[in-house]
Amino acid sequence: DLKAQEREDLEASLARTREKLETEVLCHNETKQRLSAMETRSSSSVSSATDVKLVTPVIPPPPPPAAPPPPAAPPGPPPPPKMNGIGGGGMSSQQTEQIRQMVRKCVPQPSNPLKSFNWSKLPECKVQGTIWTDLDDSKLYKQLDLAEVDRLFSAYQKNGIMQNGDEGTKSVEGSVEDLRYLGTMGRRLKIISVIDSRRAQNCTILLSKLKLSNDEITKAIMSMDARDQFPVDMVEQMLKFTPSPEERALLDEHAEDIDHLARADRFLFELSKITHYEQRLRTLHYKKKFSIWLAEIRPKVQAILEASKEVQRSKRLRKMLELILAFGNYMNRGQRGNAVGFKLSSLTRIADTKSSCNKNMTLLHFLADTCERKFRDCLFLEVDLPHVKDAAKVNMKELEKDMGQLRSGMKEVGREVEFYRGQEIQQGDRYLPVMKEFLTMASVRLAEMEDLFTDMKSRFDRVCRLFCEDPATTQSDEFFGIFDHFITCFQEAKMDNENVRKKKEEEEKIAKQHQEMRMRTLERKKSNANRMANGQPIQQTGIHNGKGDEQTEFDDLISALRTGDVFGENMDKFKRNRKLRTSPPRVERMESFLRERSKERILN
Repeated sequence: DLKAQEREDLEASLARTREKLETEVLCHNETKQRLSAMETRSSSSVSSATDVKLVTPVIPPPPPPAAPPPPAAPPGPPPPPKMNGIGGGGMSSQQTEQIRQMVRKCVPQPSNPLKSFNWSKLPECKVQGTIWTDLDDSKLYKQLDLAEVDRLFSAYQKNGIMQNGDEGTKSVEGSVEDLRYLGTMGRRLKIISVIDSRRAQNCTILLSKLKLSNDEITKAIMSMDARDQFPVDMVEQMLKFTPSPEERALLDEHAEDIDHLARADRFLFELSKITHYEQRLRTLHYKKKFSIWLAEIRPKVQAILEASKEVQRSKRLRKMLELILAFGNYMNRGQRGNAVGFKLSSLTRIADTKSSCNKNMTLLHFLADTCERKFRDCLFLEVDLPHVKDAAKVNMKELEKDMGQLRSGMKEVGREVEFYRGQEIQQGDRYLPVMKEFLTMASVRLAEMEDLFTDMKSRFDRVCRLFCEDPATTQSDEFFGIFDHFITCFQEAKMDNENVRKKKEEEEKIAKQHQEMRMRTLERKKSNANRMANGQPIQQTGIHNGKGDEQTEFDDLISALRTGDVFGENMDKFKRNRKLRTSPPRVERMESFLRERSKERILN
């Protein structure tokens, strides 16, 4: 598959290169024809001018009026309507039934009614040539634990828990020129401002940030910012202060009072004298932003291109879809069952199907558990789709809008270059040499980006059709967002299953320890009872082994606390056992009493 896809990529790039070469050859031939025609006309005009001097021209009679064009032919009959997008004709009910019988699958019957998986079933007529024709879910039923599906997703059981788990003022430089009156040489001169006061204020703020005089700004614009004096954002702000025709007319009226104009007015007046000032500034902004825009667009195009290849070639994804198709056909009956495929949007609704006997279990958790036990290769699905997360952040409409902005900007640069070719070059004007060089370089880079964008579009359209989606209405962020969401939820389901497994193991371990402690306590009690019945001393007593007796008493107390005996009737038994341990046995007390009595008799 990988070699076949690489071969298709090479063939597609070769076809695009051939098409570009043919287009360039055609343009070259047309240019040669136009050039030869111009040479022919120029030579004929020279010879005809020579003949005019020698021969009196004869005026030919006017041509007869042209015959009226024949009436247009009546429109032909409309084409027959298409049926469900299959060729140009319809299908009989017999053919439809034959197709339905061919695709009917052998799905085992569940032992009891199950909950439905809310998927969107694809009709049989739309899956031809898509990924669903290569998938066969019927062969997986022998490997699946269908009895567990019947138990977990029964339609009639009630939800329950399973037994195993529970602004200040700013100083603006140069704004003093916006004052209405300015003291100069002891006299007051009136400052004239003809533009809007808010616009003049914003323009003055911009000029204060540039920290350049009007002459320096004009020279930098004429030289197309050869010294990089304008930051990109400043050029973008300067575009907002293009003098309008009304402002130009008002400024021209005060041309003689230029020294009395405010700074913003003088700035706009100087700019209005530059030919094609707005177009020049727009192309300068495009020149500065071109590399930035390319650097932003290229990773987005690459992400969609690579993600389309990965989704198309992933074998783990095919196996995962096959598993989901098998579970869905097993659980769904009636109109929802016997599906040959499902819409990708159904992947986001797998977790909506919950277990009827474990509220924390969903179909997605069961799918992850099945992959853990029987299809471990599917656990590494995200390895096959590393670019899906980045592609899910890219919107195709926005990407096409950005590409259109690049194309329109390049066309405007070309028009301005052609315009300045026909103009007389002014002193200090560097537009033509600078923008010709930029146009040559940028055209090549834009052509490369166009090829990459075209390849991406074709790849994305192909993978959309592979999954039975409409490329015209499907957006890239929605398409790849489904896979990204599914992978994320699948990883979370795996983590949930792992946490449940660890918790279960911990509980089993604690229960086992409690059971062992309870058995030891019962054995010790039984042994002590047997010794007492036989009149033998208890093994551990307070007289012979005080430390062991304290340890035994502590163990019994802990055991009683854990088993709950300390809060019930068994507390009396516990006290009695404690008395027996702390006091000597009855036999020993009797023997000591008899020995003391015999000593008294001897003394008497």
